[in-house]
Order: sequence, then structure tokens, then C-alpha cells
Amino acid sequence: MVELAGLNSGLKQQRRARLRESAVSLGMIGPAVLLYTVMTVVPVGVAVYLSLTDWDGFSTAAFIGIDNYKHLFDDPSSSDAWYVTGLIAVAGTVLMVGLGLVYALALKGRSRANSFFRAVAYFPHVISALILGYLWAAILGTNGAINNTLAKFGIEPIGFLFDEKFALISLIAVIVWAGFGFNVVLFVAALQTVPAELLEAAALDGASRRQINTRVVIPMIAPVVTVATVLNLVGLIRAYDIVVSLTGGGPAGSTQTFTYLILARSFEGTKVGYATAQAVFLMVVSAALALLVTALRNRQDQAATGQ
Repeated sequence: MVELAGLNSGLKQQRRARLRESAVSLGMIGPAVLLYTVMTVVPVGVAVYLSLTDWDGFSTAAFIGIDNYKHLFDDPSSSDAWYVTGLIAVAGTVLMVGLGLVYALALKGRSRANSFFRAVAYFPHVISALILGYLWAAILGTNGAINNTLAKFGIEPIGFLFDEKFALISLIAVIVWAGFGFNVVLFVAALQTVPAELLEAAALDGASRRQINTRVVIPMIAPVVTVATVLNLVGLIRAYDIVVSLTGGGPAGSTQTFTYLILARSFEGTKVGYATAQAVFLMVVSAALALLVTALRNRQDQAATGQ
């Protein structure tokens, strides 16, 4: 009986200890979970509900089911905006990641000159995209610095921002210039983690600098490249501020992104329910693309390791 009583007492103490640990854990993660719920889960839930309504932002919202989502695929402006958004996202991501990687490989050594050029590349990322858009509008506009200079030599102005053929190219070029420095910083940090012994061994085996970069360095920093690709892709899908200040979505909607369409057209036209459906759809597409890129990277890693 004494042994049984001692066993029961020990079990009770263990239960109390587990309860105390659970209470401490709950107390530590509880505020974070509450904050995440209030700041993320609840707003997303409200947005999903509003996307199923016909609401102008003032009167009572009328529930209409998935009609807003059906209209997404019938709306010509949405299709055009997605085409522009896709071009910006794909071309911008490829150029920013590619140029950032090349730039980082060229400046991976530790020297004052390399530090200076890294800072120069990163500097545009520090400035607000809205300000950068206005700055480049003053340079590329009809009466901008470049066209004023060309006019002095009797050369007709170039439609960097007012010609549909050049406006989208100009927008992508400015976005790449403004954002590739962030990738440079990521890649330079990743390059510092590549073991010097591995590079020396490859050089002793007769590998050229190009072979070392393509077959040793880049595969080792592939996870960072994947992260950069996802960040750039998702960020460019949501491009808005630089579009507002540089082109205003023009000319003739040739640079109107999907986010610009939501904020400058749908909400402004008091189509709050439809605009919210567009925003929810954009969120789903962004998440799906991020998961797709990550899954492809994981599959490639597994194939390389033979797992």
C-alpha cells in the first residue's frame, strides 16, 4: 500500500509538472498567437467575406456568392492587368536575381572598392519606390532631362513613358535598377559561407573561375537564390507605388498592374466587394507561386542528393 501511494504521488507530481510546463509555454506563445490572429487571421477572414458581397463601402453589403470571382475572368481590364503584372514579375525577377548574382560574384572579395560598389548597388533600395518613380519620371518624361538634352541636338523626343512600346520596358528597367541591390546583399552574405578550402580544392583540380562559380559556388548558395526568387516574385506581383509615380498606369493602361487596378480603379469606383475579391485572388496567386518555386527547388535538391 505504501508503494502504491508513493507511485500515485509521483504520478500526480509528474502531471503537475507537465501542467506547469504547458501553462508556461501557453503564456509565452499566447500573446504571439493572439497578435497574429487579430492582425492577420481576422482581417483575411473579413476580406474573404467581403469578397463574396456586392458592397460600395457605404450601404449594406449584399451577399452574392462567387459572382465577383466569376467576373474576374470576364473582366478585360483584369486580364490586361494580369498580363502586365506577369511580364513585370517574370522579367523583373529573372533580371534582378541574375544581375544580382553576377554583381555579387564580381564583388565577393573583401576590399574597400568592393564595399563601395555594394553600397552603390544597394542605395536605391533604401529610397522609397514612390520617390524613385518621380525621380525617373523627371529623367525619362516628355520634358525630362534626357529628351531635353536630345532636343538641343535636334533629335526627336523618345517616348520612354508616353509610348506604349517603351513604357513597359522603361518601368521594368527602373524596377530592376531599384531592386537588384537587395539581391546583391543577400548573395554576398551567402557567398561568405562557402568554405574557402572547397574553392582551393577546385582550383587545384584545374577548374576555371567560371567552372568554380557554376559548379561549386552557385549550387551551394542555391537555397538563398530560391529565397531571393520567391521574395522578388511575390514583391513584383504586388508592384504599385513605382507604377503610380512613374507611369500612372499609362499610356492607355499599358503599364497598369493588377494591384494598381485594385487600388486606383476598383476601390476608387466604390466597387469595394469586387476589389476585395481581386485582392483575395492576388493573395492566393502570390502564395501559390511562392509554394511552387519552393517545391521545385526542394525537388531539385532531392534529385541532386539522390533521396
